[in-house]
Formats: sequence, C-alpha cells, structure tokens
Amino acid sequence: MSSTTAQSGLARARRGLAPGGPGAGPSNNNPNRKSKLSAQASRTFFWLLLPSVVLLVLIHGYPLFQAGIQATHDGNLIQTGNFVGAENFAAVLSSPAFWKAAQFTLWFTIVGVFGSWLVGLGLALLLRTKIPAGGTFKVLLLLPWVVPIVVSSTAWNWLVATPDSLIPSLFRNLGLGTPLFLADPSLAAVTVMVFKVWVSFPFMMMMISAALASVDTTVYEAASMDGATRFQQFSQITLPLIARSTYISWILMTIFCVNDFPTIYLLTGGGPVDATTSLVVLAYRTVFQDFATGPGVAIAFLMTLTLVVVSVLLYRQIRKSSVE
Repeated sequence: MSSTTAQSGLARARRGLAPGGPGAGPSNNNPNRKSKLSAQASRTFFWLLLPSVVLLVLIHGYPLFQAGIQATHDGNLIQTGNFVGAENFAAVLSSPAFWKAAQFTLWFTIVGVFGSWLVGLGLALLLRTKIPAGGTFKVLLLLPWVVPIVVSSTAWNWLVATPDSLIPSLFRNLGLGTPLFLADPSLAAVTVMVFKVWVSFPFMMMMISAALASVDTTVYEAASMDGATRFQQFSQITLPLIARSTYISWILMTIFCVNDFPTIYLLTGGGPVDATTSLVVLAYRTVFQDFATGPGVAIAFLMTLTLVVVSVLLYRQIRKSSVE
C-alpha cells in the first residue's frame, strides 16, 4: 500500500477515533448557547479558584516581598543592611562562578528532562504489552522515585565514591582502569546527571502511562488496516495524542531539575572544583556559607525568572498541541 494511503488513513484515524477529536461525538451547532455556557463556566472557575489564589498570595506574598528587600540590600542573615539597588544582580551577572553554575544547571536540566522522558516513554510503552509479572515489574520501576533521596544517594556513593567501590572495581577487573566517578570533574558531572535520570524516570513513566491509557486502541487498529507502519503509528498517533501530557511533564521536570538541591548536594556537595555546582547550590552557599544574603537571593530571583519564561513557552505549546 502506498505511503499516501497510509498517511490519509492516519489522518482519518485521528479525526474519527481519537478521544476528543472532531469525530468523537456530535457537534453543537448553536453558537449562542455555546457562548453562554462558556461564560458561565468561566465565572464558576473564577469563584472556585479565588480562595486558592488568595491563600497562595497570603502564604507566598510576604516571603517574596521580604526576599525582594534582601536582594536589594547588602545585609546578612541577621541584618538587612543598606540599600544598594540592582548592585547585587550586577555582581551576580558579572561573576564567573554564576555562569559556570548556570552552564551546569542548563546541561543538568536538559539531561534530566529529556533523559528521564525517553526512559519513561520506553518503559511506559513496554508496560502496555503483556509481560510476565507485570505488576511486580511496575512496583520495582517505581522504587527509584519512592525511595527517599538520602537512601538513593547513599547507595550511589557506595557504588561509585571510592576506587574500591563496586563499579570502579568492576572497571578495574575488566582492564578498563579505575575511573574516579566523583573525583574527576567531568565524570562527576555525568554521574550526577545519570543519577537525576535514575530518580526521575518513574515520574515520567507514570505521566506517560496515564496519557497512553486514555488513547483508544481502535486508533491503532484503523491505522494498521490502512497500512501504517509501527513507526508511523508511534510518530503520528502516539506522540500527538500524548503531546499535552508531554509538555506538562517537561514543565514540571524543568522546575524539579533547576530547583533540585538534595540530588546534587548529597552526592557531590557541588564538587569537585565546583564541577557540579548548580544555581540552587550556589545560592545556598552564598547565603548560608558566605553569609551574603543579597547576592544569594538575587541568584534565586534570576532562577525564578528563567523558570517563568520556560514555563510560559512550554505552556503555549500545550495550548497549540491538538489532534488535527
């Protein structure tokens, strides 16, 4: 069967059988009624959300206001200090340590988001098939996410921290030398990123599994009858149908990675030679070790601004993503 026929079959499958698609149910031809229902729903959502918004403002408003004061003063943990305006932000943006931490944070976030997404996607697709002891397998896959981060980091330290640890010993016995995973700057950065993927892929797997569960299997049956290959079904049916859940998981995982303090600090402490120092670790050191509250809070504000921009961009993709 020709590629054109397969493409048209995929389009028909999405239009007629995909949940929420144009063929999923009868359309409403009364625009006035639809507009009235939309306005009523908007008012209902507003009044339902208002108490939560007010509560969030009350809880986070004062700390945010106080942080803004600290970011524009040269004080410490005890005293507010003198007003310096934007000097703390200028000092942070001109600091090589800040840009080094920003570079590591960027790579840590990219690997953490897309690495955990790819692993989670593969396992979610695997769990849709019939495998022996599937329930036990699912529970085991959730363990990296369920186990406290302190326990996980301790286990990884036991595996890689010293030359006599299990994995360096295995490399040595295979004649591959003795890699110092937490002492070499490059290997330490890679180890931290792999550790982040390890503790995060169950979250992605759960998000993708929930999205895949809502996809009607008849979509794939119709596509198969029209001659679509497995790859075509995956790229043109599966990925578009789970696009919104994918963007939501990317937003959440981006926030988790940028703000992730324990994963890095418990495994390497930000070392060696600041090779694994992220922005949140740098902010912690600046405030609680150097007692420079202003620059430390300025770093936190810059992190927040970056996260807001990334979240807005991904949220726009959520609104654009729809089954054609």
